[in-house]
This record gives sequence, C-alpha cells and structure tokens, in this order.
Amino acid sequence: MERLTAIMNALRNQDSVSVAELAAEHAVSEMTIRRDLDELAQQGVVRRVRGGALSLLLRGEEPPFEVREREAVEAKRQIGAEVAELIADGEAVVLDGGTTVLEVARALLDRRLTVLPLALQPVTMLAAAPRVRLVLPGGEVRQGEHNFMGPLTESSIKALRFDTAVIGCCGLSAEHGLTAHDLPEVAVKQAAIAAARRVIVACDSGKFSRTAFGAVCPISRLDVVVTDPGIPREQRDALTAAGVTVREAG
Repeated sequence: MERLTAIMNALRNQDSVSVAELAAEHAVSEMTIRRDLDELAQQGVVRRVRGGALSLLLRGEEPPFEVREREAVEAKRQIGAEVAELIADGEAVVLDGGTTVLEVARALLDRRLTVLPLALQPVTMLAAAPRVRLVLPGGEVRQGEHNFMGPLTESSIKALRFDTAVIGCCGLSAEHGLTAHDLPEVAVKQAAIAAARRVIVACDSGKFSRTAFGAVCPISRLDVVVTDPGIPREQRDALTAAGVTVREAG
C-alpha cells in the first residue's frame, strides 16, 4: 500500500508522526491513519501515543519483513521476472533471502534448476516446483526474517559451487558498495558471492538511497544489477563505469 510505504519513509527520517498531519498530507480521514498506525504498531515499527506514533525503527536495523514485503511490490515482481530471464535451465543457483529475491524464486517455479535458498520463504515456495532440485543449507534461522545464518550455513555454502548467486541488499551505492544491516547475514552473503561464478544483485531503486551497517562487497565484485527505472542516473553511470551491467525492469 502506497500510503503505508510513505508513512514508513517518514518514520525513517523523523522520530514521530502526527495523525492530523498524515491525514492532511494523504487526503484521508484521521480514522484511516489511526488504522495504518495501529497496523504498524502490531508489526513493531511504531509505538502509538496520543495524537500519533513514535518510531521504533533504529538506523542500524531494517524494517520487519512483513513491512518490506509491501514496499515497491510491482517493481519487485518485475525485477524477479527480469532476473529469471538471465538464468539458464540447468544452472546451480544460490538464492539470498529478502523480499525482492523471493520474487525471483516465484519466477523460477517452472524452471529446471538446482537451487540452494538462504531463507525459508523460497524453500516453501520451491518445494512444490516439479523440476527444481532443492538443496537446503544447515544453520540457525533468524527470527522474523527466516534467513539461514551462522557457521553451519556458511560452511554449507563454501562446500558448493554455483553458476549464479542472486543477492538482495539493504543498501547499494558506488561509494559504499553492497551493504546489509545484520552482521551474520553479511557473512552469509559474502560466502554466497565467493562460491558463485556470476553475481546478480536484485534490488528496487529505493536501496540506492540507503547505506546499511555492514559492508558486504564493493561494486566491482558484482556482475549484474537488476533494478527498476527509478535508479539515480549517477549511480547507474558509476555502476556501468565499474563494469557492472545494469538492467532496468519494467
């Protein structure tokens, strides 16, 4: 929902929001805004106070999966389809966690592939795919995100070799490279990148305005970035100059 996404963006930049101000900004009733804030409170994004809400988003943390799943929905679907076009039948693919890569998994359901997912959501989805050979890593499952993480996950990845790694991110820029909020997740992404012949990053253009806490790799380690047409021109030019192929879906 676009309004919830806008409220989330406001909460990233300020400590509190007002029901009256949000209602006027979005031309809806205050009751509608209260319902939106109640929903975000249930997801742990805000704490409701009289007349508004206080942000619970920390700068070093990402919003909950359920919230991110509603952001840039159509762009993520198109990115997922575009990434799937780059993958040939017969490939061995490691799929990162995250909402955008989940759309890649959805686009691969009818393909003949060997896939190692790094999160439970694509595992559930791909388990029903008749031509996908599904391989699972070991390790601990991160609460809320349902990503695999830890030494067992890393050692599972290091024991294998992949044609393609499809990686998601919390932030991407020419200056800071690929970044993620969760440090154990950084280590898993680095292992997946090291084990793959080709690295494809799948991210919506909103990620180019963010830099997360943990550095995964510089842009020179990437082969392809698939995003939407909203990517800032200077970032597109910098990626291209570094030898990265940029594809805009949609």
